[in-house]
Formats: sequence, C-alpha cells, structure tokens
Amino acid sequence: MALDTQVNGNGNGGNGESTVPTGKAPESQGRLIWGRFLGNRIAVTSGVLVVVIILFAISAIGLGPIPGWWKYSYTELNPQVNNGAPTLSLIPTWLGGSGITLGDHPFGQNRIGKDYFAMTMRGVQNSALVMVVLGGIASIVGVVVGAVAGYYRGRVDAILMRITDVFIVIPALVVGSVVGYFAGNLGAFLLALMLGFFSWMGIARLVRGEFLSLRERPFVEAARVAGASDRRIIFKHILPNAMGVVIVSSTLIMASAILLETALSFLGFGIRAPDVSLGLLISSNQSAFQTRPWLFWWPGFFIVALALLVNFVGDGLRDAFDPRHRRFKLRMMQEQLLEPGEDRE
Repeated sequence: MALDTQVNGNGNGGNGESTVPTGKAPESQGRLIWGRFLGNRIAVTSGVLVVVIILFAISAIGLGPIPGWWKYSYTELNPQVNNGAPTLSLIPTWLGGSGITLGDHPFGQNRIGKDYFAMTMRGVQNSALVMVVLGGIASIVGVVVGAVAGYYRGRVDAILMRITDVFIVIPALVVGSVVGYFAGNLGAFLLALMLGFFSWMGIARLVRGEFLSLRERPFVEAARVAGASDRRIIFKHILPNAMGVVIVSSTLIMASAILLETALSFLGFGIRAPDVSLGLLISSNQSAFQTRPWLFWWPGFFIVALALLVNFVGDGLRDAFDPRHRRFKLRMMQEQLLEPGEDRE
C-alpha cells in the first residue's frame, strides 16, 4: 500500500504535510477544483449557456469580414413586415397559433425597418466583448498592484493602497461616463479597454490580502533560501496559490461589466450608432415602450440572462475553490428551516 503525501503551497512546500495511506495516486489541486465545479449543475449549465449564446450571436451575423448565416444585417434597411411586429411564433396550431415559425423578422423590426434579430445579436457580441476585455484588463492590473503591495508591504503597500483608495471612492458610473464620452464612439473594444483600467481596485485588495497571508508560509521562505528572485517568488510560487481569488473575482467583474456597459449606453455615454449595444437598443426605443414592447423584450432578456448566468458561474467557482463556503451556506439554510426546539445536528 502506497503512502501519498499531500503538500500545501502548490507543490512548493507548505505549513506541514500529512501522510494518508491510500491505494491510488493523489489528485492534483486543479483536478479537485474542477471536479467540485463539475458537480455544481447550475454553474456548469450556466457556463454552457453563456458559451452557446455568444457562439450563436457570432455565427448568426458573422464577425468582421466573416459573414453569418442570417440573411439580414444590423445596418440594413428593409420594408416593414407585419407592421414591424415579431414574426416568431411558438404557439401550436391546435392552441390557435400559427405553429412554430420564424418568419422574415423573428424579433421584429424597429421604426425604420432594421431587422431586430440582427441588431440584438450585434448587441450580444458587443456585450460579450466588453465583458471579456474589461474583466481581463481589470484582472491583470489588479493582480499586479495587489501582489506587489502584499509582498513588499511597508511604504510600497501604503502608496499603492492609497492610490487604490483614490480610485475606489469615485463612483464607477461617473468614471464610465467620462471614459465613454471620449471612447464610446471609437468602438466596444477601446471602451472596454479604458474601463478596465478603472475597475481593478476590488481584485487588488483581495490579492493583497492573500499575499499578506501566503508570504509567511514555509514554501516562500524555502524559495528565498534557494535564491529565487522576488519576481519569481511572486509569480511562480505565491500567485498560483491565490488564483482562486483571482478567478472568482474576475468572473464577478465580468458580470458587472455587462450591466455597466448597458447603463452607459442607455445614458448615451457608451457604444454609439451606427454600432449597436443592448443598452443602446433600449435607450433608442424607450419612447415606444407601450406601442412596440418587443423592442424591449429581446435586449432586456439577453442583458438579464448574461448577467445572471455569469454570476452563477462565479458562485460555482467560489464554491469549487472554497468548499467550506458552500458547507457554511447549507448549514445556515438547514438551521433556518428547523423549528424552534428541534435538535440541530
């Protein structure tokens, strides 16, 4: 029977080790986290749906010079069909409907005849682009600032955290409005890039806290004794052990990025015509809420769906990296469901 040794600190040492007799090879930390995540059906389903929605939007109207399978463009003017109402029907004929049909314009048309399905898919593309770019830039900047502050401490930590405090007290919507005013008409990518440099503060604080704890571990001391440079210790030894916080925080920032872009576009400071975003679609048609409500149904549905699904993925990742958090929530729910006087086991 083999003795498997479990070592904390991403294989670089730890605060102790225990030997447990088992009959199989030990699983890596990554596989354990991945297994716990796959065990969360809501998170896995949400992740799959996010990918499906984004791929569907890309394949429908194409990306850049690559055309899609949908016959209309989001900039093309067309004759009004069915008075602009959606031609999509999901009601069977035996219930009085026209059966399952798509028609020429399943999501309807706006007031000047543009196909609303193509416009909505373009809005989904831009929202997904903002989500990924903003989350990536915020994560990179936040990790670097938090890692340097937490590792070096002292004066470096004080300076970087005071800079973080200055950025964090400014409302995100105000900063986004200023950035969007100058970068909104230049495209979704540049807007997301600029917003990412003003959204890193939360990740920086969390990474700093993790580094303050991890830098005192024995595997860090062992790396110093072995002659490893500060850069190698930060990015090769400590950062891999803080990736749980980084990944979860990045996912939650992506969810908030969708809502931030929507709010900015609705206020007129985000993506602007002739390009399309989900928030811009709602803003452009707010006067027709009572007469043409379908102009709000579809962009509103995808805004809520993307934000909720990404949040579910973030919750699943948090439970996977820290299973104690999930057990705590389950215990709290069980205690609330128990009647007074019942035994709590």
